[in-house]
Amino acid sequence: MPGSWFLDTRPRRPRRGTLTLVFAGVLATGAATGAFGGELAAFGSGSPDSAAHGAGRAAPGGPPQGSADAKGAPAGSGQARERAGGADADAVVSRSGDRWSAAYSAREYEGLRQALDGSYVGVGISVRQARGDGAGPDGGTATATDHESATDRRTTAGRSPRRTAVEVDRVQPGSPADRAGVRTGDRLRSVDGHPVTGKPVTAVVALLRGSDPASPTGAAEPGSRVRLHLTRGGTDLHPSLRRERLTTESVRVDRIGDGVTRVKIGSFTRGSGEQVRRAVRERVPADGPVLLDLRGNSGGLVDEAVTAAGAFLDGGLVATYDEDGTERALYAEDDNGAEGGADDVERRPLVVLVDGGTMSAAEMLTGALQDRGRAVVVGSRTFGKGSVQMPRPQSDGSVAELTVGHYTTPSGRDVEGRGIAPDLPVRSRGESTDRARTVLSGLEARS
Repeated sequence: MPGSWFLDTRPRRPRRGTLTLVFAGVLATGAATGAFGGELAAFGSGSPDSAAHGAGRAAPGGPPQGSADAKGAPAGSGQARERAGGADADAVVSRSGDRWSAAYSAREYEGLRQALDGSYVGVGISVRQARGDGAGPDGGTATATDHESATDRRTTAGRSPRRTAVEVDRVQPGSPADRAGVRTGDRLRSVDGHPVTGKPVTAVVALLRGSDPASPTGAAEPGSRVRLHLTRGGTDLHPSLRRERLTTESVRVDRIGDGVTRVKIGSFTRGSGEQVRRAVRERVPADGPVLLDLRGNSGGLVDEAVTAAGAFLDGGLVATYDEDGTERALYAEDDNGAEGGADDVERRPLVVLVDGGTMSAAEMLTGALQDRGRAVVVGSRTFGKGSVQMPRPQSDGSVAELTVGHYTTPSGRDVEGRGIAPDLPVRSRGESTDRARTVLSGLEARS
């Protein structure tokens, strides 16, 4: 039916190119360039209280609201959004009382659509927070003792987050940052003169993309300049970069030793599900171990998560969900019948890596693999977002994204507010990969 997020409940692969359903928080915490805090991260948030989920809200620990736009109104205010054509969506969201709702102007939603199609405007940097001791208010040097996604370190009301440095996690090959010589491990001190030490990753991402942290779905145009202050060892670096429209790297595949193939899914953008299936089919032996890395994956398109499930499941149930009181089901289509497909997709030993930044569609996939005994889940408890949103176009061109249902895992677990507990809890991000490899070494291919 028109405007519905309904997916056919028969056990077959969802039709490609027809899905408009979005899990709120998609791409929010990140992963346009493969790590939490990639520059695409501006379309929702790991928290329902963040800026992307309604005008004028601030991300936890983020900068205060009230910064002025070019015409003097607060950037997140209803007046500013009315000029941008977002007043109707704001009104709908305000009336809904929906903690996961989001309001977008037409321009903002176009940016989201492009993001889901796999492109963004930026300089090609992924950033993460490096926890250190003794970081002063000027963002001075500190020894990084552990690394984690910002969602891992989300704070409860009334408790201040630990001050952290911001570190370059990855540089996209061929990007403006790559050409300027920015390296993984560089410490990012400021963006266009704005200090970023201690800031939430979502706020840093907004600055990198040229959007206001109070309304981060907008972005600067390609060709606009951004000045960075980086430190590398004892050296200060001040590159000036031009933003470009870049293609996201939602799926990356590499070998990490002992015959293990790591498949990292940064977000479920359009086409990512088929990329996962093709990668497993073509690059992993029939009985080769797979490390599926969903850390920092904040969700995306449901179709794509269900498609990706078919790389590891021989069909069957992925999740159930309710739509206005009616229960539906999502089924995987295995890869056995595909050209060049494996004889048995469930032969490969499988470990799934998760953390507090694993959200929404990524949690749905994790829950399916865990419930059906297909994978061992390693890491820390996932975020806990089991609601589903659908965009509702408004008469002024704005878009209101509202909750239309909730999903449960194949065993009936409700993820909302609970998350998914790993089979093997590991607090340290660095240790997680090593523990996952150890688990894989003890698993045997199924006969």
